[in-house]
Amino acid sequence: MNLSELIEVSFNPANTILSILLILSVVYWIFTMITGVGDYDIDFDSVTDANFDAPDATVEVPQDPSSFIQFLKFLNLDIIPITFFLTLVLLFTWLINVNISYFIPLPYWMYFITIVPAFIASLFITKYISMPLKPIFKEINHKGEIAYDYLGRVGVLKSTIEKDKLGMLELVINKDPIKLLVKSKDGSLLKEGEKACIVDENPDKKFYLIEKSYEL
Repeated sequence: MNLSELIEVSFNPANTILSILLILSVVYWIFTMITGVGDYDIDFDSVTDANFDAPDATVEVPQDPSSFIQFLKFLNLDIIPITFFLTLVLLFTWLINVNISYFIPLPYWMYFITIVPAFIASLFITKYISMPLKPIFKEINHKGEIAYDYLGRVGVLKSTIEKDKLGMLELVINKDPIKLLVKSKDGSLLKEGEKACIVDENPDKKFYLIEKSYEL
């Protein structure tokens, strides 16, 4: 495939979408490197608020939130920055679909459909490619700061948890809000908005164990 063929295939009706998104992604990273501004955190609030007990006006998603969070963790998104992960997924999706478009002659509308399996395959490719980077990102949080020692700290629950249910606890350290994945230590009910203290860490360091705090 020469350059002119690559450009032609990259901007066929289906691949144009991926090509534009990839160009925007490159622009984003250039802007981030120049300015130092970038948000790499994955916000589990949208997961927990939409799934845990669905109070008031929140949207109830018909999926087990713990399973969804476990899937995110399976993809290394508890450690790998979300923007970094999605950029790699987009890159591999583009590479796969461009090669399919070049080597497999199909009607143009079929290349829109091949984006789906290309995206799914890219999720797993990115997961395994990013695994060697986990120790690096594990030493720092997603804002590039030295990780804090969370044991003994008190925060506010952003979702109701009990038994084996996972939820989100928000801490404020040096005026910086930090969200951690947590579970009730003894399985007792802990409600959204209550204060809780981090008393232990899961052996695989994926979440923290908490108890209700009576601190004012």
